[in-house]
Amino acid sequence: MRQATGREVAVNGRSVYVEESGQGVGWVVFEAGSGQGRTCWDAVVPLLADRARMVAYDRAGFGRGGRTTQQPGVDDMAADLAALVEAVVPDQAPLVLVAHSMGGLVARRAAENLGPRLGGLLLLDPTPETAPAYDRFDRTAKTVNRWAGRGAAAGLVPPAGPHVHRQHPTGLPPRHLQDHARRGLHPGRHRPDKEGVQSCAAAIHQFRAEPPVLSTCPTVLLSATRPLRRRGNQRLIAEHQRRFVETLPDGQFKQVDSSHFIQAEQPAIVADRVAHLLDQATRTTAGRLDSSPPV
Repeated sequence: MRQATGREVAVNGRSVYVEESGQGVGWVVFEAGSGQGRTCWDAVVPLLADRARMVAYDRAGFGRGGRTTQQPGVDDMAADLAALVEAVVPDQAPLVLVAHSMGGLVARRAAENLGPRLGGLLLLDPTPETAPAYDRFDRTAKTVNRWAGRGAAAGLVPPAGPHVHRQHPTGLPPRHLQDHARRGLHPGRHRPDKEGVQSCAAAIHQFRAEPPVLSTCPTVLLSATRPLRRRGNQRLIAEHQRRFVETLPDGQFKQVDSSHFIQAEQPAIVADRVAHLLDQATRTTAGRLDSSPPV
């Protein structure tokens, strides 16, 4: 059973559903990928329970997040993430963001607003906006939209697109699969995340035209070595991931023996990287406070 107590947090006229757990000086905020929420981090959270305060949440319009009249775009999600941090995380606390897949787009945009508050960023197998996998993403969004409409009555449709997979990844916690079941998803088949794919498709044009300001905090990108079905050439995606990391002032690229859901298959590696980033963030925050002029 999940021990964390959940609550709604108001953000930008919407609300997100937040679960907090763990103890420590540092804080870790988890940003899920498309079609995912707070439960996808269940394998990682217990490994950090004695190291930090952790925040996992469902975005507005998803899971237990507040209902929305229209699907938030990536910029909206990023604004909500930044507002969540402001509402929950103490001002001077060391802070690390952990983001999976499309959540990497959200976290990178949110990092612009968080500025020096952000002490570390861990990206789990994101697809950079430069990757050719996105060249036909508008068509993918239309395909997903069409199949989602046709299959709504049955609740099951064939998968389509680089971010939609045929089977749930092995190793995801039972509570995560239960949340999917509540949304009408069967364990063996996955309904396309229509709104998430459409939001991602719209964001790619924005990111290519105006990429987020590069984060100056330590950033680690974990790249999966095993491909997700229909996601495209994994080696090519990894090359674009590496190129992205090389543009960062303080970036590290590391390949992991895993498929796309690294947090489910290799939670210990994720927790270890988070711990290292927390240590760095804690030292940076302490140094900043020591150098601040007395009030």
